[in-house]
Amino acid sequence: MSWYPWLNQPYRQIIARHQQGVAHHALLLQAPAGMGDDALVWGVSRWLMCQRRDGVKSCGTCHGCELMQAHTHPDWYRLEAEKGKASLGIDAVREVTEKLYHFAQQGGAKVVWLPDAAQLTEAAANALLKTLEEPPANCWFFLSVREPSRLLATLRSRCISWLLTPPDEAQSLAWLGRESAESDAAQRSALRLSGGAPAAALALLQPARWQTRQLLCDTLIGALQEDILHLLPVLNRDDVAEQLGWLISLLVDAMKMQQGAAAWLSNGDRHDVVAALAQQLNSSALNSSAQLWVTCREQLQHVAALNRELILTDRLLAWSRLLSPAAISE
Repeated sequence: MSWYPWLNQPYRQIIARHQQGVAHHALLLQAPAGMGDDALVWGVSRWLMCQRRDGVKSCGTCHGCELMQAHTHPDWYRLEAEKGKASLGIDAVREVTEKLYHFAQQGGAKVVWLPDAAQLTEAAANALLKTLEEPPANCWFFLSVREPSRLLATLRSRCISWLLTPPDEAQSLAWLGRESAESDAAQRSALRLSGGAPAAALALLQPARWQTRQLLCDTLIGALQEDILHLLPVLNRDDVAEQLGWLISLLVDAMKMQQGAAAWLSNGDRHDVVAALAQQLNSSALNSSAQLWVTCREQLQHVAALNRELILTDRLLAWSRLLSPAAISE
């Protein structure tokens, strides 16, 4: 598992709490995707499981470390939804929590990690809550979440929140410059499109994904001049939420450009697309357009059994009315 330089400080801070005997048994990690919260939890877990710790480091050679490195430690549990499912049910939670009240098989700590705590159903969250209220000795819980508001308030209240914030842009760009061969402008755009999370930016810069984003930009330029429905085959994909996120960011950038804030564009490598939107739509139409696509993305992400192609076609037709000269002049 990759380790990132911006994790060094939070890692040392968390370990220091354990060394001082003041660590909370349940840590709720709030982090955008691509910040490496999985690597942070893995590193802390290895230290907790190590039988011969060297300060803030795990020794790497004891039996506990060997089991962790082989991903076979019997006292380390990963709780997540089964492949193909979106939710984590009560049975899986009960199966793990029942084991926690037995002696650790290796005689040390027990660790439970939920990579996406938002997957918990209400029943599963309540089952976990009972364990968090009366945790077994030497048992540690790590819960990762992108949107804390999606968790039960009672569950959040039993955890200590830890905000994993992105490093400053200069530090992130320096790291990206070592990891990617893309241009400086592309790296900056990828970083801003990824909410400042460097690892997410690097993933976005991988050729297939970056070309997909460029295809959206190129198609949008032509669609604005010809027929907006040309966007349909580009948007109608399994990654539609990401595609719409890019489209919304272009609309927001066009508003920035109109307000003289071009230095803060998220899509600085595609001034042509941003300028075309800023020239074709006034501020009111841009705002309405962004709201239209935000609502569409929310529907496609959270409403089950929607006909994606039909919804996208309807929204593109609605957007075409906003793009018409008559609507813009109003």
